[in-house]
Amino acid sequence: MSFTDEESSDAGLAGQTKLESFLFSCELSSKVPFYCFQGDEDDDQEHFIELRTVCLGEGAQEENNVVEVTALNHQGKTTSVPIANLHINCLPMVSLGEYELKAPVTIRLKAGSGPVTISGLHLIASEVEESDFEEEDDEDEDDMEEEEISPVKPAKKKKLQ
Repeated sequence: MSFTDEESSDAGLAGQTKLESFLFSCELSSKVPFYCFQGDEDDDQEHFIELRTVCLGEGAQEENNVVEVTALNHQGKTTSVPIANLHINCLPMVSLGEYELKAPVTIRLKAGSGPVTISGLHLIASEVEESDFEEEDDEDEDDMEEEEISPVKPAKKKKLQ
């Protein structure tokens, strides 16, 4: 899925952002207690993770499973926050809505043995270059030329006798 978000209408084509989204999922357990979400350092894109659900998996024990997220705050300092405290008998799943974090992010099983599945979206934001729009515009113009409708001719009138 791909979207284009216009940041400034005065800027024309410059300043527009392309946002692509991909499915994301990871499973935490006592064997794999954390997952690190990183963006590619050598590209000009920004990577985000949008967490949607945290769910206990098959074989979860009767214990509290606490899931914690570590990411940067607005001051650039690392902050850890528990986002779910799951128990198989009373709260096996939590819906987080659209909990969006910028990479790098670490998701950790702070307590319990899991398995806990975290799912959501991996979002990639990148600036759209003018050449990308020019190619799209050319394609649109070609399509419009092919679809031109011939002018409507008036019907011939018949004389009544």
